Amino acid sequence: MSVTAPAPAASADPPSDSAASPPRSRPWRAHLTVAVIALSLAVYVTSGLWRAPYQHVLSDNVGDQAWFEWLLGYGVYMLSNGANPYFTDMMNAPLGVNLAANTSITVYSVLFAPLTHVAGPQVTFVTILTLNLAGSALAWHLFFRRWLAVSPIAAGLAGLFCGFAPGFVSHANGHLNWSAGWVAPFVLWRVMKLREEGRWLRNGLLLGVCLAVGFSIAPEGLFFTAIASGVFIAVWSLAKAVKHEAIAAVRTVLKALGVAATVAGALLAYPLYMHFAGPQSFSGTGFNQRYFVEDVAAYLAFPSRSVAALFGLGSELGPNRTEETSFFGVPLLILMLVAFVILWRRAEPGRRATLRAVGVTGAVFLVLSWGPRLNWMGAELPIPLPYAALAYVPLFDSALPLRFALALVGVFGILLAFLVDDLLRGRETKNTRIGLWAAIAVSLIPIFPLPVRVQDRATEPDFIANGTWQQYVSEGGVLTALPFALNVHADGQRWQAYTMARGGAQFRIPDGYFLGPMTTGEEGRKQMGRIGAPPLATDWLFTRAALYGYVPRLTNADRERARSDLAYWDVEAIFLADEITGSDHKILFREAVKTAAIQLFGEPERVDDVLLWRIRPGVDPVDQ
Repeated sequence: MSVTAPAPAASADPPSDSAASPPRSRPWRAHLTVAVIALSLAVYVTSGLWRAPYQHVLSDNVGDQAWFEWLLGYGVYMLSNGANPYFTDMMNAPLGVNLAANTSITVYSVLFAPLTHVAGPQVTFVTILTLNLAGSALAWHLFFRRWLAVSPIAAGLAGLFCGFAPGFVSHANGHLNWSAGWVAPFVLWRVMKLREEGRWLRNGLLLGVCLAVGFSIAPEGLFFTAIASGVFIAVWSLAKAVKHEAIAAVRTVLKALGVAATVAGALLAYPLYMHFAGPQSFSGTGFNQRYFVEDVAAYLAFPSRSVAALFGLGSELGPNRTEETSFFGVPLLILMLVAFVILWRRAEPGRRATLRAVGVTGAVFLVLSWGPRLNWMGAELPIPLPYAALAYVPLFDSALPLRFALALVGVFGILLAFLVDDLLRGRETKNTRIGLWAAIAVSLIPIFPLPVRVQDRATEPDFIANGTWQQYVSEGGVLTALPFALNVHADGQRWQAYTMARGGAQFRIPDGYFLGPMTTGEEGRKQMGRIGAPPLATDWLFTRAALYGYVPRLTNADRERARSDLAYWDVEAIFLADEITGSDHKILFREAVKTAAIQLFGEPERVDDVLLWRIRPGVDPVDQ
């Protein structure tokens, strides 16, 4: 069967009478059923946040949730103040942050700005996260129904697998970009439409718009989708059974791609310029590509948030719980191999072309996910892999290798859809069908997801919520919480997000959780990126105190450095809330932070529910 045909292709296996699709006039019933199931599962996975969106935070990824909540708050600020969607000085004062070089989710920030303004970034965050998971399952279901021409049950089961596969449930721990698994079928749908005769202009325009939308939400995922499309189409086109179809479509496809490139290029010209050459841009990524790789054994393991984990079968082979991108488990891998063999043996030449292309695409992404060196059971082996040659190639240098494993979700979804469709059509003996249905159950039940983990977050201080801070900081002035905002203690960044979402007067913050250059100036643009701003003595002092409880005896030399650092940031006031939030249920050492601040700045004043230190530029802290 040819999935690149605009309709079930001539090379497709003809459907049997016993498995005829429901009347075309009522396809909505199957779609609605899948949508309801998908939404129910998505609410279940995110239920910990829904129970108390203002009090709970994802314990496995406090930092990324804070980042995306900040972006949602910035969306309201951007629309009300006409701010730049791809660069801001609201964070990392005085240098600012290149949002185009980060994941800026611009489309989400704009579309959901009314909800963010009314309900806050906390509610918008869990709303988008839930819709991402449900929408991914529904989008794959629709894709499989349209382009694989399988039965509604086959498409529905495969779609739900894709939407709630271990890798995407793992990314539900904070990633509004990677949990948007609907981007891949959304773009692939438009790619498959390119060969339609007489519609190259329309299809090219629509693909160009889709690419721009995908880039604004999940640029890395869009990059992977483009690679998968290229590999699949190249391999499929070389098959003898469909070569004539490919040749006939070349002219139409090339014209449509030209239009798509023109439209996408026009829409993305500025964000791409900002990404690669704008202020505070950098090379590569802020994450170690030798660390964020897929362990070969991880494909055989079960994820930490799964039914299997309830029985002690979870694994810690991922770099963290947000990056468990494969973790399919042995039963599912065996099932996929068996499914491929069964489907291949009974396939007509056209379907074999599709299966071959799917298999090669899966193999390419499997190897890429292993990264520059082979890893097994947590140990890096001295065996170089193809990614070592790609690590410094533009775009590949910004990607994390282990995330290439997410493409196998789509590959497995296709095989699962074909297999279930064949079983429903009765193409195997009774005993074989029973065995395969049992194998499907044994493969999917262990990876059925558990809800993502949550913990309490520090309550927004009245000092911020009531606007009392405006009495101590000028409009657009710099205010910081202690410890300074970072991914492992992001309270100050979240509280600024809430202020932006409400509108009105705003303050800026130093530091923050984002990706930026390793060093300042032109030199930083040539170097690899880093997480957050390069730390100065003062912010590092409070980070050590918060994380480790370490407070050195401070001297006037330390106070002199603090005066210089505060002047650089142009800080007007510093405060310490009664509660501060760590990640993964870790308790921050608030008393150590307080002790360090008193040593440095002297005794604070109590304002509302925070301890406040006013900063006079060039004067504070005063030598003792």
